Amino acid sequence: MNTAAGLDHIFRPRSIAVIGATSRPGSIGRELTHNLLSYDFKGQVFPVNPHARFIHSIKCHPSILDIPDPVDMAVIIVKKELVLPVVEACGQKGVGGVVVITAGFKEVGEEGAREEEELLALVQKYGMRMIGPNCFGVINTHPDVTMNATFSRTQPLPGKIGFMSQSGALGEAILAHAHRLGLGFSMFASVGNKADISGNALLNYWKDDPNTQIILLYLESFGDPETFTGIARQITRVKPIIAVKSGKTTAGARATISHTGALAGHDIGVDALFDQCGVLRVNSMEELFDVAEAFDHQPVPRGNRVAILTNAGGPGILATDAAAGLGLDVAALDPSTVAALKAHLPTAAATGNPVDMIASATGAEYRMALRALFDDPNVDSVICLFVPPIMIDEMAVAEAIVEARAQTDKTLLACFMGSQDAAGGADRLKKAGIPVYSFPEEMAKVLERMSQHRAWLNRPVRTAPKPERGITSVRDDLARLARSGQIQILGSEALNLLERCGIPTAPLVGGSGIAELQTAAEKMGYPVVLKLDSEGLAHKTEIGAVIVDIRNADELARQHQALLSLAAKHKLTGANVVLQPMVTGGVEMALGMVRDPQFGPLVMCGVGGVLVEVVRDIAFKLPPLSLDDAREMIDQLKGRKLLAGHRGAPPVDVEALVSALVRLSLLVTDFPLISELDINPFVVCPSGSTSRAIDARIVLAPAP
Repeated sequence: MNTAAGLDHIFRPRSIAVIGATSRPGSIGRELTHNLLSYDFKGQVFPVNPHARFIHSIKCHPSILDIPDPVDMAVIIVKKELVLPVVEACGQKGVGGVVVITAGFKEVGEEGAREEEELLALVQKYGMRMIGPNCFGVINTHPDVTMNATFSRTQPLPGKIGFMSQSGALGEAILAHAHRLGLGFSMFASVGNKADISGNALLNYWKDDPNTQIILLYLESFGDPETFTGIARQITRVKPIIAVKSGKTTAGARATISHTGALAGHDIGVDALFDQCGVLRVNSMEELFDVAEAFDHQPVPRGNRVAILTNAGGPGILATDAAAGLGLDVAALDPSTVAALKAHLPTAAATGNPVDMIASATGAEYRMALRALFDDPNVDSVICLFVPPIMIDEMAVAEAIVEARAQTDKTLLACFMGSQDAAGGADRLKKAGIPVYSFPEEMAKVLERMSQHRAWLNRPVRTAPKPERGITSVRDDLARLARSGQIQILGSEALNLLERCGIPTAPLVGGSGIAELQTAAEKMGYPVVLKLDSEGLAHKTEIGAVIVDIRNADELARQHQALLSLAAKHKLTGANVVLQPMVTGGVEMALGMVRDPQFGPLVMCGVGGVLVEVVRDIAFKLPPLSLDDAREMIDQLKGRKLLAGHRGAPPVDVEALVSALVRLSLLVTDFPLISELDINPFVVCPSGSTSRAIDARIVLAPAP
């Protein structure tokens, strides 16, 4: 059975058995059966309860096996110890899908997890599909189905939103809040423990569903991030996906050796994943609905330029600050727009952007100003604010906004501050499909998310280079080192490995004594750098184990002895003094990777040097990286200006940094034995000079 057909048994059933149906007031079995009937399910409903003859005036069957007609889907609401035999009976009956409301499985511990495995084995044995266990139920509002198989007190409104919640407890709140906002669902699914049907399966199902145009997700975990990425990248090109992700990964909490591991933090993998597949991540359920309301009723803005219209200066300033702070472009109005506004507004009004019509602004002035802003070629969207003075007719203002919006295809968001009348102007706007928010900051956040989606739609599809599978000697060396129990690869050994993978490095020379180092220094040319290399030394600069700008043989000898004394002081067994040419005239960057237990390798780029963990100017992405992915990481950094030349310094070769990032991403993709990697610093030099890695550390996972 293919995925669509399997899920059709659950979301488009022709008949439903409610196993555990009851007439007892307040019980899940009673409420779910009632919802199926009162929502006018377009199919047969079969209550199943061995202790009742009729439920809701419908004949009740003692077992699903006693139902004479075919059953597409069964909703199971029985005690946990009865779930397995009930599912066995469903399989024998030929049921296509089951929704297991009953809790007490994986979420309660090892014994529950074992029983959940038995449950899944039964489902698979009979070729069924399953939502749950430990879930709130499913909904399909399509007029051919009209199924509310939940125990919610709120009946869902029909609409174009597909909502997947990993929390059953949030189900009631989700449906109630959506109803208050007037948001309708195409489908809703509480997936519970995701034993069989996961969020990825639902995304794949909704991808081709014409009735689902917006997808909302409440996630607590990812079962298969790689599959999620592949599906989401396809969907977000045609339908927005908006997600709340709760909980934290463990990557940032575990002990790390590398700078990259320390910088990764708890939740960086989620942000990187969503960013690279076009999913809009929001921070709360409230923001999820704020953004959904805008996508449900308004077009995606054509560009980043916003106009702000207000009748009060304070809210206008708040909106302007919020929009600019979020990266929106507060539009410079066309001179003809400014002239039109001046011709119709009082002299005390401000006709720049924000446009402040002052408190006396009437509905007619709102209508005129909105039309002027919508007609402005420099404006892509409008934020409209209204603070209701006692002498102004709120409904007249609302009607004016509705009329102006009807004559444009540009994005409009509204804010009615201090309006207490639920049936007043704000309600009129909502009924006309104009989202209304309580405060200007909320609108700015929503508009920024919509602009983020537009940027994703406009971004060409990126293709990463294929991993370079031919470096067999590197693979063999890594495997050999891991088998030997070596955890870290340092100094010249690490740089040599990077060089073999196409990342340019500064040569690092070790010697048995000062004479050899002096000879090497003469060949490479002064000034040079001396360093201590030791497996027990994670960060050399913390103990002064790097000495730069050594200009002659005598100074080299003195500093060589100083480093040997330092090694003895810190009891660094096996320490080696190494020599390197001094690289000057570039910008120090840090590149790296940490392997997240859930998302796999995360590639990092940031401003480097000894203060990398203090400055924390970093960006992360999931490999493999395309050239544009690498450029985007660099552009996200506050220190990006350093690369373009700062205070008279020449610009550096950014494409050399891009190339190094892409090759690093190929390296960590190709060699899963690498668990952490640091290149710090990677000195990016002006064009004509070779940018290169100066120091590196590679941490290996234990050999399998």
